[in-house]
Amino acid sequence: MTERPALHVAEFHGDGISPELSQSVHAVAAALPLDVRFHAVDLTLASRRKDSNACYDAAMAAMRQHGIALKHPTVTEKESPNKVLRERCDFSVIHRPVATLPGVKTRHEGKVDLHVIRVAVGGTYEDAGRRIGPDVAVSIRVIERRPSREAALYAFRLAKALGAGVCSSSKYTIQRATDGLFEEVVAGVAKDFPGVPHHAELFDSLLYKLILKPENYQVIVTPNEYGDFLSDAACGLIGSLGLGASANFGFDEAGNVRYAMFDPAGGTAPDIAGKGVCNPSASILAFAMLLSHCGHRALGDAVDGAVRAAIAAGESTRDLGGTLDTAGFTAAVCRRLPSN
Repeated sequence: MTERPALHVAEFHGDGISPELSQSVHAVAAALPLDVRFHAVDLTLASRRKDSNACYDAAMAAMRQHGIALKHPTVTEKESPNKVLRERCDFSVIHRPVATLPGVKTRHEGKVDLHVIRVAVGGTYEDAGRRIGPDVAVSIRVIERRPSREAALYAFRLAKALGAGVCSSSKYTIQRATDGLFEEVVAGVAKDFPGVPHHAELFDSLLYKLILKPENYQVIVTPNEYGDFLSDAACGLIGSLGLGASANFGFDEAGNVRYAMFDPAGGTAPDIAGKGVCNPSASILAFAMLLSHCGHRALGDAVDGAVRAAIAAGESTRDLGGTLDTAGFTAAVCRRLPSN
């Protein structure tokens, strides 16, 4: 019997429905012709309350050893685990693919096949601001050249692979210094990709046009908060935030990916935790992204396709109008996977 190749993955465990999501991913991994070895790190709230530094140190040790991680949803109490990991791993780019899934009811007839590339740092999210007297508050907005360039490079490389163009979007006519710097950096990167069409679009205009004709957009690169808004809005177009997966990337000085972390867009869902009824689609799709990133593109495509095929066949969880529980949906996905 031929020994299966091994893939080592750090797995960051969280709260709420996280154990159920982990079980689903493990079941899918076990059905593949690949020996996926998960290395668990406890980032649950209970463990972080005991010693948060030890938890994050363990996460970083696993990340340094394996370079890739799958993260499950975590509760934010004193600090956001996502923010801590972003800072420690120097994640500068978030990639959120959003695509129409047959079988999912939407209020929109257009087809969505979109990749949102978001600068993961800066914008308005770095400064909580402060009050100046009882009636005024102020915060600082930051745009940096390096992460903007890393996001632009990632966007253009992706667009080149897809045979698509790149749309950069911000409010550059109003935020002339900050968003102007972002667009300046993107335009500079565009010169190195003469075969990839590029245009800049004001963010409010982009949202309007995306709702009317989402088919016109494939790769969009934006500063931090714009990408946050756009990702969730795009998930609204396809009918569910529970179908969104994302990747976080940190780069070395040569521009190569040093660390990559993949996670579902949804939260811990404490109201249904432990009931076995959550929708694991986003976590399985995040795992598919991880496989593709690690060079197992055929398997990543197969996992992605299996999720879509199960939902299209009506074998879905209750939040999507189906009747299956978490385990039942996971089994439906596994039945559609290649075994060798």
